[in-house]
Amino acid sequence: MGRGAQSLARVAVVVRAGAAPLFVLGLLSAAVGTLPPGLTGRRIGLLTGAALFLIAAAATALVRRGRYLRFEAAATRAGRADFLQDRKVTLRTRRRARRLPLVLAPLAAIGTSFVMPAAGGLLLAGVGAGLWAKAVWLGHRERVAETLFWVRADRAAAGPVAGQVEGFSTTGIAAGDAAPGGARRR
Repeated sequence: MGRGAQSLARVAVVVRAGAAPLFVLGLLSAAVGTLPPGLTGRRIGLLTGAALFLIAAAATALVRRGRYLRFEAAATRAGRADFLQDRKVTLRTRRRARRLPLVLAPLAAIGTSFVMPAAGGLLLAGVGAGLWAKAVWLGHRERVAETLFWVRADRAAAGPVAGQVEGFSTTGIAAGDAAPGGARRR
């Protein structure tokens, strides 16, 4: 990590930022997607969508876990001058950076409903559920280590373990305004 003051965003909050919008928009897209009968019929569309939901949730939750674990093992302590970004700011900037995919993905899911009703929406909801599961997994790792994981905010635009990210910084479990796993601190 570089020297001097830097802005740090919570890793779990960055992961969790897309979970709720994708899950809700996916379920709404699936509900709208059941209106047209589609080429395959509603029953086949819903069954296929349920399978896609489970596959997408599992794949999203498990992808890049090794990189998260490597970054966790090599994490360095955050400096005194480092600025810890608020949870709301991290959520807002992450969602704002992903607003185009958050608009286009439900439209594409609704469009696929004319072929296979609700399947695209349930796939989208599965990705959201997988992101939430990954954030819960990160929260468990943070609780076990009694350490919160942070990533430089300027490098986390593509994701918390993207190519330009060099590693994680750590703080104590009480730092910041988000609980382990990225949820609001009570």
